[in-house]
Amino acid sequence: TQILGETGYRFEIVGNGRKALDAFGKLNPRMILMDVSMPEMNGLEATGAIRTLEQDMGTHVPIVGVTAHALKGDRERCLEAGMDDYLPKPISPRALLEKLERWLGSDIEIRRSAG
Repeated sequence: TQILGETGYRFEIVGNGRKALDAFGKLNPRMILMDVSMPEMNGLEATGAIRTLEQDMGTHVPIVGVTAHALKGDRERCLEAGMDDYLPKPISPRALLEKLERWLGSDIEIRRSAG
């Protein structure tokens, strides 16, 4: 949260996959950082549900999977579930900023120079 707070972006943190799905419907996010290991509905399941909703809506929000598992195959599982990218923990500020720049584009540069 501290790293995200320093970017100038607004963000919402939820405690499980079901709440992530609800937040997706209410907040219309530009990007989602999805923890893979969440209670009730894990991040892979929540991603699948979001992708189903997006098919009906004709939209696509970038989802970056966040996982404490840096095991071989984790990145592939995230991508197979419909995530666009993968970010292993512990998350460095540099790695997070690279993902934000990749998926949000030049808007982050505007925020940096305005800050």
